[in-house]
Amino acid sequence: MKILALFFPKASIGTYLVAMAVAIALPIFAFVALLLLQLEDNQRSALKRETAQDAVALSRIIDRQLQDMATTLRLLSSSPELENGNLAAFHERTETALRNNSLFVIAVDRTGQQLLNTRRAFGTPLDKVANMPSLESAMTSGRIEASDVFRGRTSGDWVYNVTLPRPNDPVAALIITQDARDLGRLVTTEGLAPGWSAAIIDQSGHVVAATGPGNLEPGTPFDSRILPALGTFRGVFEDAAVLPHMLLGYAQIPGWSWKTVIWGPVAQASILSTWRFLIIGGVALVLVAVLAAYAVARQVRTTIREIADMANRMGEGHIVSPVETSVIEANQVAIALSNASFDRSQTEDRLRFVMHELVHRTKNLLTLAQAMMRQLAKQADSVETFQAAVADRLEGLVRSIELLTSEQWGGVSLRRVVDIHLQAFPQAREQIEVSGKDFVLKPDAVQNLGLALHELATNSVKYGALSVPQGRVRFEWRDVKEEDKPEALLRFTWDERGGPPVTQPSRSGFGTTVIKAHAASAFRGTVEVDFRPEGLLWVLTAQRGTLERE
Repeated sequence: MKILALFFPKASIGTYLVAMAVAIALPIFAFVALLLLQLEDNQRSALKRETAQDAVALSRIIDRQLQDMATTLRLLSSSPELENGNLAAFHERTETALRNNSLFVIAVDRTGQQLLNTRRAFGTPLDKVANMPSLESAMTSGRIEASDVFRGRTSGDWVYNVTLPRPNDPVAALIITQDARDLGRLVTTEGLAPGWSAAIIDQSGHVVAATGPGNLEPGTPFDSRILPALGTFRGVFEDAAVLPHMLLGYAQIPGWSWKTVIWGPVAQASILSTWRFLIIGGVALVLVAVLAAYAVARQVRTTIREIADMANRMGEGHIVSPVETSVIEANQVAIALSNASFDRSQTEDRLRFVMHELVHRTKNLLTLAQAMMRQLAKQADSVETFQAAVADRLEGLVRSIELLTSEQWGGVSLRRVVDIHLQAFPQAREQIEVSGKDFVLKPDAVQNLGLALHELATNSVKYGALSVPQGRVRFEWRDVKEEDKPEALLRFTWDERGGPPVTQPSRSGFGTTVIKAHAASAFRGTVEVDFRPEGLLWVLTAQRGTLERE
C-alpha cells in the first residue's frame, strides 16, 4: 500500500485525468515513431507476397482452361466415330459440340498431315500443321502438351495448340487449337491496383496473351533481362534498373510449360517523409487532450458532489429527488438513489406493517394451538397419545404456514393447498380424486381449510376408505346458489366409498370439532356430516367471500 501511495498520492480527479491523458499519449507517439520506420518495409513485404499470390491465382485459371481442353481431347479420342475411322461423322459431331466455343479440333497423321480441321468444311484440302515441333514433342513424350504461341496457317492469327498423341492410325494425334486473343479473355487485372498488367508466357519466352497498360501483343518476346530470373516455381522479381519503381510476380502453371506474370508500379507513399508532421500534430493533440481532461474533471467533480449530497440526505432518512447533470451515468445513479430512498421509505412502512401482522398472526396461532391442546388433553388417555395427536395436528398447521410464508402471506391457490396436505399421505394419493375450478385463498382460509382437510384425510387413513387399497375418496368443490342467500356460496364435498363399514362414533373428539364446528364458524357456513355405512360424507357450504382473495 505504501508503494501504491507513492505512485498514486491523494490528488483531485482533474490531476489524475490530465496525468492519464499524458501517460497514454506519450508512449503511443514514441511507439508510432518506431512503427513508421518499419511500416514501409512491411508494406513492401506484404505487396511482394500478394503479388506472388496473384500470379499463382492467374496460373490456376489458365491451368483450368488447359485441363478442360485436355479433358475434351480425351473424350473425343474415345468417340465411336473416330474408332471406326468415320472422320466425316467425327468432324460433324465435333463441330456441333464446339460450336459455341472458340475452340477448334485438328486430326493429324504421324507425318503432321491434317486429316480434318473444324475451322474448315470436311473434305477441304489441308496442309501439314504449322507447328511441327510441338507435334513432335507431344508424340515423343506420349503425353498431352501445350505448344508455344505461333501464327496459324489456316486462321492467319496467333494461336496455340494442346496436343493429345494417340497410338492408333490413321489419326496419330488430336489437337485443340484456340486463338491467343480468345485465351486473353481469361487474363484479367481485376482485383489488382491501377496500372498493373498480366501476361502468359510460353516456354520460348513469348507472350501468349496479355492485358493491362503493358500492351503486349501475342507473340511478342518478353523482356530477356527478366526471363532468366523466373526459374523457380513462383516468386517475385525486383530490379530498380530493369523495372524502376515496379514489382513483378510470376508462377509456373503446374504440369505445363507456361508461366504467368503480373507486374505494376509500387504505389507506396514515403512514410518516413511524413513522420515529423505526425509528431507535431501529436504534440498538439496532447495539449488538446490535457485541456479536455481538465474540463471533464471539473464537470465530473461537480457531479460527484451533487450525488454525494443526495446520498447524505438519503442517509438521514429523507426521500430525495434525482439531480440532473450532463453525465448520463451520473443521472442513472441519481435516479437509482432517488428510487432507493423511496423504496427504503416503503420498506420501512412495510416492515412496520409486517411486524404488526406478525404479532396478530402469532396471537391467532397461539390461541389456536392452545385450544387444540386443551381439547386433545381432555380426550387423551396417556401422554404418548397426547403427544402423537398434538404432533399430527401441528404438522398440518405447519404445512399451511409454510405455504403462506412462501407466498409472503399473500394467499395460495386452492388446488395447491389440497396437494400439499394430501402429500402427507403418499400411500393413499392415487385413491383420492380432486376436482373443482381453482382460485386463490385468503391466508386465514388456507389455515382453516388445511386443518379440516388434514383431519378428514387422517381419519380416512385410520378408519375410512383410505385404510384399505380398494377404498376411494372424491373431494370436489363447486359454486351453488340458494334462493334465501344472496351472497355467492361454495360447496365442498368429501365423499368416501369402498372402505370398511362406517358407524356413528359414540363421542365427539377434536377431529369432529375441527371438521364441523370450526369449519362452519371459520367460513360462516354450514357443515353436514353423514356416517353412511358405505363411507363418510362431509359437505361444507361456505360463503365464497370468506375463502377467495380479492
